[in-house]
Amino acid sequence: MNQPAAPALFRWLFGRPLPKTAAASERLASVPALPILASDALSSVAYATEAALGVLVLAGSQALRLSLPITLAILVLIAIVVASYRQTIEAYPQGGGSYVVARENLGTGPSLLAAAALLVDYTLTAAVSLMAGTQALSSLWPALLPYEVPLALLLLLLVGWANLRGLREAGQVFTIPT
Repeated sequence: MNQPAAPALFRWLFGRPLPKTAAASERLASVPALPILASDALSSVAYATEAALGVLVLAGSQALRLSLPITLAILVLIAIVVASYRQTIEAYPQGGGSYVVARENLGTGPSLLAAAALLVDYTLTAAVSLMAGTQALSSLWPALLPYEVPLALLLLLLVGWANLRGLREAGQVFTIPT
């Protein structure tokens, strides 16, 4: 009996479905995990300073004096995030993200809110990062300037597709550019 085309297409696009029992075997070693976990911080470092200074310049040259207090506030925020991550790692050495921590400590509703916030954050971070990347490419190759938005959307589709393929495949894809 012939298999329908849709499942074959889904399997080609997204990979084979994994049973829950295979989740432990999907853990990544440090080298491939770093591009997945560090890409958010790397992308923020890559464009955040330029974006902050761009806003201050638009506010006027007097506003540039705010760059040092803004930098100090960002450093305090980074210290808080690092301390929070350290506490989470200590409390959940087997692994536990925002969803798991919220579910175990606050219940289902707050954990779903945390999961939704993470999805929105990841999507916005990916979109802004990819747009910043395409703008950097178009400054290198001005011929790309009219294609910045389509290129960023194409890259966003590729990043989304890589993530839907699974953690291991996403790690392999993100290792190259990171």
